[in-house]
Amino acid sequence: QVQLVESGGGLVQAGGSLRLSCAASESTFSTYCMGWFRQGPGKEREFVGFIRWVSGITGYADSVRGRFTISRDNAKKTVYLQINSLTPEDTAVYYCAAGGIAGIREDQYDIWGQGTQVTVSS
Repeated sequence: QVQLVESGGGLVQAGGSLRLSCAASESTFSTYCMGWFRQGPGKEREFVGFIRWVSGITGYADSVRGRFTISRDNAKKTVYLQINSLTPEDTAVYYCAAGGIAGIREDQYDIWGQGTQVTVSS
């Protein structure tokens, strides 16, 4: 089974940027759609965006569109989440997930990474 490992989180000042990575363990994950979700303190996990691995088509939640960019590197079997103009409201654990279709719901994704913490200071 494909395993996903996120990295790139950390502590950053408001206005800064981060690039999160999600590395897959197997090349067969190219058939999947990759999604990003986040869960802030005291909040439910929410959809951030997705990328269709083969086509590269992306979709984003309205709350992050324009500041967040998802991309992928086929050779490295890695998906990226670029986050710009960070605000304290972006503080959350960020998760990547793999699923068979592009979706905005958690139940549409079968495989999840362990998450990476992003903390934004004001």
